Amino acid sequence: MKNSALIKGTAAIAVGAALLLGGGGTLASWNASQTATPGTVVAGDLNVVADTGVWTDGANHTITNIANYRVVPGDKLTYTQVLNVTLTGDKMAATVAAEGTGAVNGFTAANVDVTGPVLTAGSPSAVVSGPLTTSGTVTATITFEFKSGTAGRSDVTKSYNFGNVAFTLNQIAPA
Repeated sequence: MKNSALIKGTAAIAVGAALLLGGGGTLASWNASQTATPGTVVAGDLNVVADTGVWTDGANHTITNIANYRVVPGDKLTYTQVLNVTLTGDKMAATVAAEGTGAVNGFTAANVDVTGPVLTAGSPSAVVSGPLTTSGTVTATITFEFKSGTAGRSDVTKSYNFGNVAFTLNQIAPA
């Protein structure tokens, strides 16, 4: 019986060792873990919104309805459009442009002078010559002058349709 007990004891030790060395038990090994909190990435914003444009005459009086206003030689009219520009982003920069008036002109070219749109920004106001880097306002100005030297009945009942002006912001990719 002693041999049987000795054999059973030896077998039990062998099974225990096998379990520890095999997968049944564990041998100590170093292990560590850590979590990180990268945060949240938030996109910026690039937008342009036009206020209601205003026509004024040479005396700076507001013209409430340009379609009902009749120019005469010597009139100089100015259209002013304020653009609210949103530029949000750590490296945000954008160019601003005014494109086309789609003008349909019935006047004799020598009798009218049309300029613009000219874009200005800042205080004091300066012509936009480079990229914008902050939110703010940009002012677009268009002028129409019916020259005072227009002779006789030249250009009576003629019209000048400015059509549409498109104001475009284009982001400049960061360097």
